[in-house]
Amino acid sequence: MDWLILASVIRKIRITQQKLKITTGYYGSWAKHRDLTCEQAKEEILKGKSFVLRLRSSGSLDRRIMYNDLVKGPIELPENEQDIVIMKTDGLPTYHFAHAIDDYLMGTTHVIRGDEWLSSVPVHIQLFETLGFRAPEYGHIAPIMKQVGASKRKFSKRKDLDGTAAYYQEQGYPGFAISEYFMTLITSDFEEWRKGNPHPSFRDFSIDTDKMNASGALLDMNKLSDISKDVISKLTGKQMFDHLSTWSKEFDPELYTLIEKNQEYTVQILNIGRTIEKPRKDYAKWSDVKLKIAFFYDEWFEKDVLSGYKLPASISLDAAKEIVRVFSKSHRFNHDKDGFETLKELAAELGYAKDMKQYRGDPNRYKGHVGDVAMVIRVVLTNRTHTPDLFEMMKVMGENRVLARMQRFMLSSEFKGK
Repeated sequence: MDWLILASVIRKIRITQQKLKITTGYYGSWAKHRDLTCEQAKEEILKGKSFVLRLRSSGSLDRRIMYNDLVKGPIELPENEQDIVIMKTDGLPTYHFAHAIDDYLMGTTHVIRGDEWLSSVPVHIQLFETLGFRAPEYGHIAPIMKQVGASKRKFSKRKDLDGTAAYYQEQGYPGFAISEYFMTLITSDFEEWRKGNPHPSFRDFSIDTDKMNASGALLDMNKLSDISKDVISKLTGKQMFDHLSTWSKEFDPELYTLIEKNQEYTVQILNIGRTIEKPRKDYAKWSDVKLKIAFFYDEWFEKDVLSGYKLPASISLDAAKEIVRVFSKSHRFNHDKDGFETLKELAAELGYAKDMKQYRGDPNRYKGHVGDVAMVIRVVLTNRTHTPDLFEMMKVMGENRVLARMQRFMLSSEFKGK
């Protein structure tokens, strides 16, 4: 085949050039067909020989070009002397040619791209000049890096599971949170701007190319999670529900079915701790939500407690039942303005200290402290030891659900000591 013969010829040329210790490539006197006339080229093509179209370069490595990189500043590079391929044997243009044509037709004025394209600047400027087009301004940024053990390497969509958009979609990272994080990678000014402008969209920030990161920024998943938590914390319960519904419909059908069946209840759950000046920051991504709110739904709660309640090992089942029995009779859902104060009184009535200071002052005098009492109520209602505010949860759950769960616990006979 002709292309095999051509490849062999080019390989031989490269070997000869390497021996001569000169620049390798297809250019100048090494370009076998660059001086063919149009008639000669046509004659070869009519014979059925395969061909490519090349740019007849007027450049020389002895000359330099100067251009001002939007990110790196003034840069000097040797001219391009290679007769680069602009149209392949299959009739498709190479990237170089397509870049020049497409960006001219689209009226592109600025191109920001990775460092790996820096060496192509002389080629592209030469192409634009040859075509009579105005070249865009170029800015080159270093690739995002990833820490692997003690070393760093280029972040790769081939090597890294978290290097594809599909990963972040499946995990449920909000697009607006990822954009916010990438702004911190792009320019050092963004975080300072964000501190002074906590509410506007990141789109309101103007990027100064002179202050874009010229060195490779390190991908920090912990920082992404922190930013995502902060961004999600600013959403209302209804906004959260809408995003969660959209995500779970594709990636967690079980969750989607349940929250769609309990829309109003789910919005109230998601709104816990969200109406205060410093809202809770529980969720970094939508896939976090299910595990954190599952206990609110009776069907999931029932499955969770089948094997027992996760009460602290320091509290016996009988002691826990006594706390629940007294609490269920004394708590007033619609009248208690300060539920924790009521809990303190209940703790004292049952022989527990009202606060930790009191307990530490004379631990032998008390069965425990008010935190132990609160923990019992928390575990009985959620089977968790870490949850949002106890009384906010009870308000959302409603009196009937709370009393039903307390009654269930009173009838239980086992628990998991923790």
